[in-house]
Amino acid sequence: MVDDGREIMDEGENYTVANLGLADAGERRVDWARARMPVLARLKAEAEKTKPLDGMIVAGCLHVTKETAVLIETIEAAGAKVSWSGCNPLSTQDDVAAWLAREGYSIYAWHGQSREDFYYCIDRTIEANPTLTLDDGADLIVRVHGEKSDYADGVIGGTEETTTGVHRLRAMGAAGDLRYPVIAVNDAITKWDFDNVYGTGQSTLDGIIRATSVLIAGKTFVIAGYGHCGSGLAMRAKGMGANVIITEVDPLPALRAIMDGFQVMKMDDAASLGDIFCTATGMADVIVDRHFQSMKDGAIVCNTGHYDCEINIEDLEAASSSVRIIRTDNEEFTMADGRSIFLLARGRLVNLAAAEGHPSEVMDMSFANQYLALCRLAKEGKSLEPIVHDITLEQDQGLATTKLATMGFEIDTLTDAQIAYHSDYTAGT
Repeated sequence: MVDDGREIMDEGENYTVANLGLADAGERRVDWARARMPVLARLKAEAEKTKPLDGMIVAGCLHVTKETAVLIETIEAAGAKVSWSGCNPLSTQDDVAAWLAREGYSIYAWHGQSREDFYYCIDRTIEANPTLTLDDGADLIVRVHGEKSDYADGVIGGTEETTTGVHRLRAMGAAGDLRYPVIAVNDAITKWDFDNVYGTGQSTLDGIIRATSVLIAGKTFVIAGYGHCGSGLAMRAKGMGANVIITEVDPLPALRAIMDGFQVMKMDDAASLGDIFCTATGMADVIVDRHFQSMKDGAIVCNTGHYDCEINIEDLEAASSSVRIIRTDNEEFTMADGRSIFLLARGRLVNLAAAEGHPSEVMDMSFANQYLALCRLAKEGKSLEPIVHDITLEQDQGLATTKLATMGFEIDTLTDAQIAYHSDYTAGT
Protein backbone atom coordinates (compact mmCIF):
# COMPACT_ATOMS: atom_id res chain seq x y z
CA MET A 1 0.00 0.00 0.00
CA VAL A 2 1.43 3.39 -1.01
CA ASP A 3 0.62 6.72 0.58
CA ASP A 4 -2.18 7.69 -1.79
CA GLY A 5 -4.13 4.53 -1.03
CA ARG A 6 -3.69 2.63 -4.27
CA GLU A 7 -3.87 -1.12 -3.70
CA ILE A 8 -0.52 -2.13 -5.18
CA MET A 9 2.44 -4.13 -4.02
CA ASP A 10 5.42 -2.85 -5.99
CA GLU A 11 6.36 0.60 -7.19
CA GLY A 12 9.63 2.00 -8.56
CA GLU A 13 10.83 5.08 -10.36
CA ASN A 14 9.55 3.84 -13.73
CA TYR A 15 6.89 1.30 -12.83
CA THR A 16 3.83 0.57 -10.77
CA VAL A 17 2.72 -3.06 -10.87
CA ALA A 18 0.90 -5.52 -8.64
CA ASN A 19 3.71 -7.90 -7.75
CA LEU A 20 7.24 -8.10 -9.13
CA GLY A 21 7.42 -11.65 -7.84
CA LEU A 22 5.24 -12.73 -10.76
CA ALA A 23 7.92 -11.84 -13.31
CA ASP A 24 9.13 -15.42 -13.89
CA ALA A 25 5.60 -16.52 -14.79
CA GLY A 26 5.30 -13.48 -17.06
CA GLU A 27 8.55 -14.39 -18.80
CA ARG A 28 7.18 -17.84 -19.68
CA ARG A 29 4.01 -16.26 -21.07
CA VAL A 30 5.97 -13.81 -23.21
CA ASP A 31 8.21 -16.60 -24.49
CA TRP A 32 5.08 -18.46 -25.62
CA ALA A 33 3.69 -15.41 -27.44
CA ARG A 34 7.03 -14.47 -29.02
CA ALA A 35 7.33 -17.91 -30.63
CA ARG A 36 3.92 -17.43 -32.27
CA MET A 37 4.45 -13.92 -33.66
CA PRO A 38 6.83 -14.45 -36.59
CA VAL A 39 5.97 -11.21 -38.43
CA LEU A 40 6.98 -9.09 -35.45
CA ALA A 41 10.09 -11.23 -35.09
CA ARG A 42 11.14 -10.33 -38.64
CA LEU A 43 10.41 -6.66 -38.05
CA LYS A 44 12.38 -6.70 -34.79
CA ALA A 45 15.41 -8.29 -36.45
CA GLU A 46 15.37 -5.56 -39.11
CA ALA A 47 14.73 -2.81 -36.54
CA GLU A 48 17.81 -3.78 -34.53
CA LYS A 49 19.88 -2.86 -37.61
CA THR A 50 18.04 0.18 -38.99
CA LYS A 51 16.65 1.86 -35.80
CA PRO A 52 13.67 3.58 -37.49
CA LEU A 53 12.37 4.90 -34.15
CA ASP A 54 15.70 6.22 -32.89
CA GLY A 55 15.14 9.09 -30.45
CA MET A 56 11.38 8.57 -30.22
CA ILE A 57 9.47 8.32 -26.93
CA VAL A 58 6.31 6.21 -27.25
CA ALA A 59 3.49 6.52 -24.72
CA GLY A 60 1.32 3.42 -25.04
CA CYS A 61 -2.15 2.78 -23.66
CA LEU A 62 -2.92 -0.81 -24.62
CA HIS A 63 -3.99 -4.03 -22.91
CA VAL A 64 -0.93 -5.34 -21.05
CA THR A 65 -0.82 -8.90 -22.35
CA LYS A 66 1.91 -11.27 -23.41
CA GLU A 67 1.46 -10.12 -27.02
CA THR A 68 1.78 -6.48 -26.02
CA ALA A 69 5.09 -7.30 -24.36
CA VAL A 70 6.39 -8.58 -27.72
CA LEU A 71 5.27 -5.32 -29.36
CA ILE A 72 7.05 -3.29 -26.66
CA GLU A 73 10.24 -5.27 -27.27
CA THR A 74 10.02 -4.51 -30.97
CA ILE A 75 9.47 -0.78 -30.43
CA GLU A 76 12.47 -0.49 -28.14
CA ALA A 77 14.58 -2.60 -30.53
CA ALA A 78 13.82 0.09 -33.12
CA GLY A 79 15.50 2.72 -30.93
CA ALA A 80 12.54 4.18 -29.02
CA LYS A 81 11.82 4.41 -25.32
CA VAL A 82 8.38 3.39 -24.11
CA SER A 83 6.15 4.35 -21.22
CA TRP A 84 3.14 2.08 -20.98
CA SER A 85 -0.25 1.78 -19.28
CA GLY A 86 -3.20 -0.58 -19.62
CA CYS A 87 -6.24 0.56 -21.60
CA ASN A 88 -8.79 -1.21 -19.42
CA PRO A 89 -8.97 -1.63 -15.63
CA LEU A 90 -9.45 -5.41 -15.88
CA SER A 91 -7.30 -6.47 -18.85
CA THR A 92 -3.75 -6.32 -17.46
CA GLN A 93 -1.95 -9.63 -17.00
CA ASP A 94 -0.09 -8.93 -13.76
CA ASP A 95 2.67 -11.43 -14.44
CA VAL A 96 3.43 -9.82 -17.81
CA ALA A 97 3.45 -6.34 -16.23
CA ALA A 98 5.88 -7.64 -13.61
CA TRP A 99 8.19 -9.06 -16.27
CA LEU A 100 8.18 -5.79 -18.19
CA ALA A 101 9.09 -3.89 -15.01
CA ARG A 102 11.88 -6.33 -14.17
CA GLU A 103 13.29 -6.02 -17.68
CA GLY A 104 13.53 -2.25 -17.29
CA TYR A 105 10.54 -1.14 -19.35
CA SER A 106 8.45 1.75 -18.04
CA ILE A 107 5.09 0.21 -17.12
CA TYR A 108 2.14 1.41 -15.02
CA ALA A 109 -0.56 -1.22 -14.96
CA TRP A 110 -2.28 -3.78 -12.75
CA HIS A 111 -5.48 -5.82 -12.84
CA GLY A 112 -8.46 -4.47 -10.92
CA GLN A 113 -7.87 -0.72 -11.13
CA SER A 114 -10.28 1.94 -10.00
CA ARG A 115 -11.14 4.76 -12.40
CA GLU A 116 -8.68 6.97 -10.52
CA ASP A 117 -5.95 4.31 -10.82
CA PHE A 118 -6.62 4.01 -14.54
CA TYR A 119 -6.03 7.69 -15.26
CA TYR A 120 -3.12 7.88 -12.81
CA CYS A 121 -1.33 5.30 -14.96
CA ILE A 122 -2.12 7.06 -18.22
CA ASP A 123 -0.88 10.35 -16.79
CA ARG A 124 2.41 8.77 -15.73
CA THR A 125 3.02 7.63 -19.32
CA ILE A 126 2.25 11.10 -20.67
CA GLU A 127 4.69 12.66 -18.22
CA ALA A 128 7.47 10.85 -20.11
CA ASN A 129 7.08 13.60 -22.78
CA PRO A 130 6.11 11.34 -25.68
CA THR A 131 6.81 12.10 -29.31
CA LEU A 132 4.43 9.33 -30.40
CA THR A 133 1.30 7.89 -28.81
CA LEU A 134 -0.24 4.45 -29.23
CA ASP A 135 -3.85 3.91 -28.21
CA ASP A 136 -6.55 1.28 -27.79
CA GLY A 137 -9.76 3.19 -27.12
CA ALA A 138 -8.33 6.73 -27.48
CA ASP A 139 -8.23 7.44 -23.74
CA LEU A 140 -4.58 8.50 -23.87
CA ILE A 141 -5.04 10.76 -26.89
CA VAL A 142 -8.12 12.39 -25.37
CA ARG A 143 -6.13 12.92 -22.17
CA VAL A 144 -3.32 14.60 -24.13
CA HIS A 145 -5.93 16.91 -25.66
CA GLY A 146 -7.54 17.63 -22.28
CA GLU A 147 -6.09 17.47 -18.78
CA LYS A 148 -2.56 16.87 -20.13
CA SER A 149 -2.71 19.23 -23.13
CA ASP A 150 0.63 20.83 -22.15
CA TYR A 151 2.30 17.75 -23.62
CA ALA A 152 0.50 17.83 -26.99
CA ASP A 153 2.97 20.14 -28.73
CA GLY A 154 5.72 17.55 -28.38
CA VAL A 155 3.73 14.76 -30.06
CA ILE A 156 4.43 14.07 -33.74
CA GLY A 157 1.57 11.61 -34.21
CA GLY A 158 -0.38 8.69 -32.79
CA THR A 159 -2.04 5.39 -33.62
CA GLU A 160 -5.41 3.93 -32.64
CA GLU A 161 -6.37 0.26 -32.61
CA THR A 162 -10.10 0.07 -31.88
CA THR A 163 -13.28 0.79 -33.82
CA THR A 164 -14.58 2.84 -30.89
CA GLY A 165 -11.38 4.86 -30.65
CA VAL A 166 -11.24 5.57 -34.38
CA HIS A 167 -14.82 6.85 -34.27
CA ARG A 168 -13.89 9.21 -31.42
CA LEU A 169 -10.82 10.50 -33.22
CA ARG A 170 -12.46 10.96 -36.62
CA ALA A 171 -15.04 13.12 -34.86
CA MET A 172 -12.24 15.13 -33.22
CA GLY A 173 -10.50 15.54 -36.58
CA ALA A 174 -13.71 16.62 -38.32
CA ALA A 175 -14.30 19.21 -35.61
CA GLY A 176 -10.76 20.55 -35.99
CA ASP A 177 -9.88 19.56 -32.43
CA LEU A 178 -7.20 16.96 -33.20
CA ARG A 179 -3.74 18.45 -32.64
CA TYR A 180 -1.66 15.80 -34.39
CA PRO A 181 -2.15 13.10 -37.06
CA VAL A 182 -3.41 9.68 -36.03
CA ILE A 183 -3.17 6.49 -38.08
CA ALA A 184 -6.23 4.23 -37.85
CA VAL A 185 -4.55 0.88 -37.26
CA ASN A 186 -7.98 -0.59 -36.54
CA ASP A 187 -9.10 0.02 -40.12
CA ALA A 188 -6.26 -1.93 -41.69
CA ILE A 189 -7.54 -4.96 -43.58
CA THR A 190 -4.94 -7.10 -41.81
CA LYS A 191 -6.41 -5.97 -38.51
CA TRP A 192 -10.12 -5.57 -39.19
CA ASP A 193 -10.69 -8.79 -41.12
CA PHE A 194 -8.56 -10.99 -38.87
CA ASP A 195 -8.09 -9.59 -35.35
CA ASN A 196 -11.66 -8.24 -35.11
CA VAL A 197 -13.33 -11.25 -36.76
CA TYR A 198 -11.31 -14.32 -35.82
CA GLY A 199 -9.61 -12.97 -32.71
CA THR A 200 -12.76 -11.52 -31.12
CA GLY A 201 -14.85 -14.53 -32.07
CA GLN A 202 -12.55 -17.02 -30.41
CA SER A 203 -11.45 -14.97 -27.40
CA THR A 204 -14.97 -13.85 -26.47
CA LEU A 205 -16.22 -17.41 -26.31
CA ASP A 206 -13.08 -18.29 -24.37
CA GLY A 207 -13.93 -15.60 -21.80
CA ILE A 208 -17.56 -16.72 -21.50
CA ILE A 209 -16.59 -20.37 -21.04
CA ARG A 210 -13.87 -19.58 -18.48
CA ALA A 211 -16.30 -17.47 -16.44
CA THR A 212 -19.21 -19.92 -16.62
CA SER A 213 -18.15 -23.37 -17.91
CA VAL A 214 -21.52 -23.29 -19.69
CA LEU A 215 -22.32 -25.50 -22.70
CA ILE A 216 -22.70 -23.34 -25.82
CA ALA A 217 -24.42 -25.98 -27.94
CA GLY A 218 -28.19 -25.70 -27.90
CA LYS A 219 -28.22 -22.26 -26.28
CA THR A 220 -29.91 -19.23 -27.81
CA PHE A 221 -27.07 -16.74 -28.16
CA VAL A 222 -28.06 -13.10 -28.67
CA ILE A 223 -25.36 -10.86 -30.16
CA ALA A 224 -25.89 -7.12 -30.28
CA GLY A 225 -24.06 -5.72 -33.30
CA TYR A 226 -23.02 -7.43 -36.53
CA GLY A 227 -19.86 -5.54 -37.39
CA HIS A 228 -16.56 -7.35 -37.71
CA CYS A 229 -16.45 -8.29 -34.02
CA GLY A 230 -20.10 -9.32 -33.77
CA SER A 231 -20.01 -11.31 -37.01
CA GLY A 232 -16.88 -13.14 -35.87
CA LEU A 233 -18.54 -14.04 -32.59
CA ALA A 234 -21.71 -15.16 -34.38
CA MET A 235 -19.67 -17.42 -36.66
CA ARG A 236 -17.92 -19.09 -33.73
CA ALA A 237 -21.05 -19.41 -31.59
CA LYS A 238 -22.91 -21.03 -34.50
CA GLY A 239 -19.97 -23.37 -35.03
CA MET A 240 -20.28 -24.52 -31.41
CA GLY A 241 -23.95 -25.32 -31.88
CA ALA A 242 -25.68 -22.18 -30.62
CA ASN A 243 -28.86 -20.76 -32.10
CA VAL A 244 -27.76 -17.20 -32.88
CA ILE A 245 -29.94 -14.09 -32.86
CA ILE A 246 -28.55 -10.75 -34.06
CA THR A 247 -29.79 -7.31 -33.01
CA GLU A 248 -28.80 -4.28 -35.07
CA VAL A 249 -29.56 -0.60 -35.71
CA ASP A 250 -27.93 -0.50 -39.17
CA PRO A 251 -29.94 -2.09 -42.01
CA LEU A 252 -26.84 -3.13 -43.98
CA PRO A 253 -25.22 -5.44 -41.41
CA ALA A 254 -28.72 -6.58 -40.38
CA LEU A 255 -29.35 -7.72 -43.95
CA ARG A 256 -25.92 -9.33 -44.08
CA ALA A 257 -26.71 -11.28 -40.91
CA ILE A 258 -29.94 -12.57 -42.45
CA MET A 259 -28.07 -13.67 -45.58
CA ASP A 260 -25.52 -15.41 -43.34
CA GLY A 261 -28.33 -17.50 -41.90
CA PHE A 262 -28.99 -15.75 -38.57
CA GLN A 263 -32.24 -14.52 -37.03
CA VAL A 264 -32.47 -10.74 -36.79
CA MET A 265 -34.82 -8.86 -34.46
CA LYS A 266 -35.03 -6.02 -31.96
CA MET A 267 -33.44 -6.46 -28.55
CA ASP A 268 -36.90 -5.95 -27.05
CA ASP A 269 -37.99 -9.15 -28.79
CA ALA A 270 -34.74 -11.07 -28.26
CA ALA A 271 -34.56 -10.35 -24.53
CA SER A 272 -37.08 -13.05 -23.59
CA LEU A 273 -35.50 -15.65 -25.89
CA GLY A 274 -31.81 -15.52 -25.11
CA ASP A 275 -29.78 -17.76 -22.83
CA ILE A 276 -26.54 -15.84 -23.43
CA PHE A 277 -26.27 -12.17 -24.41
CA CYS A 278 -23.14 -10.42 -25.65
CA THR A 279 -22.89 -6.80 -26.80
CA ALA A 280 -20.43 -5.77 -29.53
CA THR A 281 -21.63 -2.33 -30.60
CA GLY A 282 -19.50 0.41 -29.07
CA MET A 283 -22.79 2.11 -28.10
CA ALA A 284 -24.19 2.89 -24.64
CA ASP A 285 -27.34 1.34 -23.14
CA VAL A 286 -27.79 -1.56 -25.52
CA ILE A 287 -29.20 -3.71 -22.71
CA VAL A 288 -31.25 -1.76 -20.15
CA ASP A 289 -33.89 -2.30 -17.48
CA ARG A 290 -36.78 -3.35 -19.72
CA HIS A 291 -34.59 -6.07 -21.21
CA PHE A 292 -33.54 -7.38 -17.80
CA GLN A 293 -37.20 -7.50 -16.80
CA SER A 294 -38.06 -9.93 -19.60
CA MET A 295 -34.98 -12.19 -19.52
CA LYS A 296 -35.15 -15.85 -18.64
CA ASP A 297 -34.12 -17.15 -15.27
CA GLY A 298 -30.42 -17.97 -15.59
CA ALA A 299 -29.66 -15.61 -18.48
CA ILE A 300 -25.96 -14.76 -18.92
CA VAL A 301 -25.05 -11.21 -19.97
CA CYS A 302 -21.66 -9.93 -21.10
CA ASN A 303 -19.90 -7.42 -23.34
CA THR A 304 -17.03 -7.64 -25.80
CA GLY A 305 -16.94 -3.94 -26.77
CA HIS A 306 -14.21 -1.65 -25.49
CA TYR A 307 -16.19 0.27 -22.87
CA ASP A 308 -18.43 -0.98 -20.08
CA CYS A 309 -21.40 1.23 -21.03
CA GLU A 310 -23.17 -1.19 -23.37
CA ILE A 311 -24.87 -3.02 -20.49
CA ASN A 312 -26.58 -0.65 -18.07
CA ILE A 313 -25.31 -2.14 -14.82
CA GLU A 314 -27.01 0.54 -12.71
CA ASP A 315 -30.35 -0.64 -14.08
CA LEU A 316 -29.48 -4.24 -13.24
CA GLU A 317 -28.40 -3.34 -9.72
CA ALA A 318 -31.56 -1.30 -9.14
CA ALA A 319 -33.78 -4.17 -10.31
CA SER A 320 -32.08 -6.82 -8.17
CA SER A 321 -32.69 -7.71 -4.54
CA SER A 322 -29.27 -9.24 -3.94
CA VAL A 323 -25.93 -9.90 -5.61
CA ARG A 324 -23.40 -12.63 -4.98
CA ILE A 325 -20.16 -13.71 -6.63
CA ILE A 326 -20.53 -17.17 -8.13
CA ARG A 327 -16.95 -17.48 -9.35
CA THR A 328 -14.28 -15.16 -10.73
CA ASP A 329 -15.83 -12.72 -13.25
CA ASN A 330 -19.34 -14.11 -12.67
CA GLU A 331 -21.92 -12.30 -10.52
CA GLU A 332 -25.46 -13.48 -9.84
CA PHE A 333 -28.13 -10.76 -9.62
CA THR A 334 -31.32 -12.03 -8.01
CA MET A 335 -34.31 -10.11 -9.33
CA ALA A 336 -37.36 -9.14 -7.29
CA ASP A 337 -39.36 -12.04 -8.79
CA GLY A 338 -36.67 -14.58 -7.95
CA ARG A 339 -35.04 -14.86 -11.38
CA SER A 340 -31.26 -14.92 -11.61
CA ILE A 341 -29.28 -12.95 -14.18
CA PHE A 342 -25.55 -13.53 -14.39
CA LEU A 343 -23.23 -10.64 -15.34
CA LEU A 344 -19.72 -11.47 -16.53
CA ALA A 345 -16.62 -9.33 -15.91
CA ARG A 346 -18.70 -6.40 -14.60
CA GLY A 347 -19.72 -5.59 -18.15
CA ARG A 348 -16.16 -5.00 -19.34
CA LEU A 349 -14.70 -6.70 -22.37
CA VAL A 350 -15.12 -10.33 -21.42
CA ASN A 351 -12.44 -11.67 -23.75
CA LEU A 352 -9.71 -9.84 -21.83
CA ALA A 353 -11.19 -9.45 -18.36
CA ALA A 354 -12.16 -13.12 -18.08
CA ALA A 355 -9.65 -14.64 -20.51
CA GLU A 356 -6.35 -13.75 -22.21
CA GLY A 357 -7.52 -11.75 -25.20
CA HIS A 358 -6.86 -12.68 -28.80
CA PRO A 359 -4.48 -15.49 -29.75
CA SER A 360 -0.89 -14.47 -30.39
CA GLU A 361 -1.03 -15.58 -34.03
CA VAL A 362 -3.68 -13.00 -34.95
CA MET A 363 -2.21 -10.20 -32.81
CA ASP A 364 1.01 -10.67 -34.76
CA MET A 365 -0.50 -8.76 -37.70
CA SER A 366 -2.31 -6.13 -35.63
CA PHE A 367 0.80 -5.27 -33.67
CA ALA A 368 2.96 -5.33 -36.78
CA ASN A 369 0.60 -2.66 -38.11
CA GLN A 370 1.03 -0.67 -34.89
CA TYR A 371 4.80 -0.82 -35.21
CA LEU A 372 4.87 0.10 -38.90
CA ALA A 373 2.44 2.97 -38.31
CA LEU A 374 4.76 4.35 -35.62
CA CYS A 375 7.68 4.12 -38.06
CA ARG A 376 5.68 6.02 -40.68
CA LEU A 377 4.78 8.73 -38.18
CA ALA A 378 8.38 9.08 -37.02
CA LYS A 379 9.36 9.72 -40.65
CA GLU A 380 6.35 11.64 -42.00
CA GLY A 381 4.31 12.75 -38.99
CA LYS A 382 5.39 16.39 -39.03
CA SER A 383 4.13 16.78 -42.60
CA LEU A 384 0.77 15.02 -42.13
CA GLU A 385 -2.50 16.87 -41.58
CA PRO A 386 -3.90 16.53 -38.01
CA ILE A 387 -6.71 14.15 -38.95
CA VAL A 388 -7.15 10.37 -38.93
CA HIS A 389 -5.17 8.64 -41.70
CA ASP A 390 -5.59 5.12 -43.06
CA ILE A 391 -3.04 2.34 -43.31
CA THR A 392 -1.77 2.15 -46.89
CA LEU A 393 -2.82 -0.75 -49.11
CA GLU A 394 0.87 -1.47 -49.70
CA GLN A 395 1.41 -1.98 -45.97
CA ASP A 396 -1.63 -4.27 -45.73
CA GLN A 397 -0.56 -6.36 -48.70
CA GLY A 398 3.04 -6.50 -47.52
CA LEU A 399 2.02 -7.74 -44.08
CA ALA A 400 -0.33 -10.32 -45.57
CA THR A 401 2.46 -11.57 -47.85
CA THR A 402 4.85 -11.86 -44.91
CA LYS A 403 2.27 -13.65 -42.77
CA LEU A 404 1.56 -16.15 -45.55
CA ALA A 405 5.27 -16.82 -45.92
CA THR A 406 5.69 -17.47 -42.19
CA MET A 407 2.79 -19.93 -42.41
CA GLY A 408 4.40 -21.78 -45.32
CA PHE A 409 1.98 -20.71 -48.06
CA GLU A 410 2.66 -19.36 -51.55
CA ILE A 411 0.22 -17.70 -53.93
CA ASP A 412 0.20 -16.99 -57.67
CA THR A 413 1.42 -13.77 -59.28
CA LEU A 414 0.07 -12.14 -62.41
CA THR A 415 2.04 -12.62 -65.60
CA ASP A 416 3.03 -9.64 -67.76
CA ALA A 417 0.25 -10.60 -70.18
CA GLN A 418 -2.31 -10.67 -67.37
CA ILE A 419 -1.16 -7.28 -66.11
CA ALA A 420 -1.51 -5.88 -69.65
CA TYR A 421 -4.98 -7.42 -69.97
CA HIS A 422 -6.05 -5.94 -66.66
CA SER A 423 -5.18 -2.44 -67.77
CA ASP A 424 -6.47 -2.73 -71.37
CA TYR A 425 -9.89 -1.12 -71.47
CA THR A 426 -10.34 -2.14 -75.14
CA ALA A 427 -10.32 -5.83 -74.30
CA GLY A 428 -13.74 -7.47 -74.59
CA THR A 429 -15.45 -10.31 -76.35
